[in-house]
Amino acid sequence: MASVSLTNLDLATPFLGLNLSSRLIGVKGRPFRALFRSPRCVLDTPYEGNVTKFSRIRVWDPYKRLGVSTAASEEEIWSARNFLLQQYSGHERSEESIEAAFEEILMASFQHRKKTKINLKTRLKKQVEESPPWFKNLLNFVELPPTDVIFRRLFLFAFMGGWSIMNSAEGGPAFQVAVSLAACIYFLNEKTKSLARASIIGLGSLVAGWVCGSLIVPSIPSFLLQPTWSLELLTSLVVYVFLFLSCTFLK
Repeated sequence: MASVSLTNLDLATPFLGLNLSSRLIGVKGRPFRALFRSPRCVLDTPYEGNVTKFSRIRVWDPYKRLGVSTAASEEEIWSARNFLLQQYSGHERSEESIEAAFEEILMASFQHRKKTKINLKTRLKKQVEESPPWFKNLLNFVELPPTDVIFRRLFLFAFMGGWSIMNSAEGGPAFQVAVSLAACIYFLNEKTKSLARASIIGLGSLVAGWVCGSLIVPSIPSFLLQPTWSLELLTSLVVYVFLFLSCTFLK
């Protein structure tokens, strides 16, 4: 059989253009070490490598990252966020950085509004505590009912006012005022559980409203009023306001 000697085999070939023997066999007695490198291809390119990267991706200040001032309005912040997301669309890290800055600004704005609201309540409470005794005693007669209660009673007295205006040509609003007074006393009696006290407060509101209306209405310029609106009608409208306030906010 024919035998082939591989003793002096030279692995250099014109096709490869490299002497592989020098890469596979140790030099000067050094141990063998493979130096293979995997070929590079399109899949080896990093993800989003060709997409424009956000230059302020590592800026710590969220306002500077979005390119807006600390006094920027909410509309300006939204505009900056939308513009940057559109400009760097496709680069995931840039989009995450922009969104993170936007959310941080919104959260800071929410905390500021919440803190301001709490501080306002605290200041009002402090002012009430530092107010004169007569003012504190006056506040003891006032309460804030639920919102639905306020709107229901407001609708009732607004309806009475509209009814009085529509019937102004036929007669005075005496009947509507009487119904409003009865409703006021009824609501006050529900809270105070005392018909006598409810009647006193209701009648007092009626008198106070009528007196204030008689003083305020004549000072209103005539061109602001309808010619068919009499002094009695306008005074009754003021009375409805007083009755509404007394039966809604007084204890």
